[in-house]
Amino acid sequence: MEKAKVLFISQEITPYLPETEMSKKGRYLPQGIQELGKEIRTFMPRFGCINERRNQLHEVIRLSGMNLIIDDTDHPLIIKVASIQAARMQVYFIDNEDYFQRKATLVDAENNEFDDNDERTIFFARGVLETTKKLRWAPDVVHCNGWFTALAPLYIKKAMNEDPHFANSKVVYTVYDNDFKKQWSENFKEKLKLDGVEDSDLEIMAANDYVNLTKLAISMSDGIIQGSEAINPEISEFIKESGKPFLGYHDEESYVEAYNGFYDSLLD
Repeated sequence: MEKAKVLFISQEITPYLPETEMSKKGRYLPQGIQELGKEIRTFMPRFGCINERRNQLHEVIRLSGMNLIIDDTDHPLIIKVASIQAARMQVYFIDNEDYFQRKATLVDAENNEFDDNDERTIFFARGVLETTKKLRWAPDVVHCNGWFTALAPLYIKKAMNEDPHFANSKVVYTVYDNDFKKQWSENFKEKLKLDGVEDSDLEIMAANDYVNLTKLAISMSDGIIQGSEAINPEISEFIKESGKPFLGYHDEESYVEAYNGFYDSLLD
């Protein structure tokens, strides 16, 4: 039987970014799933604070060069790759001069969230999916980790639902105790639209904020995982009401096996 394929879209992965609950999962979950017999691909944003020389990132010319249009502006997509030798896994990085060159992640030196984080999430989600198509790799499961990945479920289910790479993919979204505070731009919903994404798909976005973005991701996913011991109570309630397959919090000792079983249950 062919190995099941799992695409990991991660907001953070250590050692490229500091250790957090999310970045450790970004690092060790794909390795664990690969060791359990599945094929993996892993993506994260190439935030400007990632040291390219120390981490030996290099550009993949054959995957780079596409332009993604956001708000009537062309943004060139640059793909880089690095290897985590101990895990026998590669990590692909989504890069762009406008969005990812600044020496920071999601906030500036004064801890203010960047005004263009909305466009950065659009670019990241679209960049991952377009690159996966270029790799000619059709994932059985797409696992999105963190709010920076929240638009990927929408694009898979609405914009790419007839694309052979994603038509049969099951989407898993993990919610963490990690949010953003600032309301996003008023025209965010217009900016994120692609062919296939209708106004009715975005009705859940009563406001362009963290809670509603997360609700959108949940509504477009096939299964939901609670990645932190405690999460926003409004989101927790929304998950219950959605009736979607749900996996509660698992600690470091048990989550790899639990997530693997959850993927299998969605594929059965």
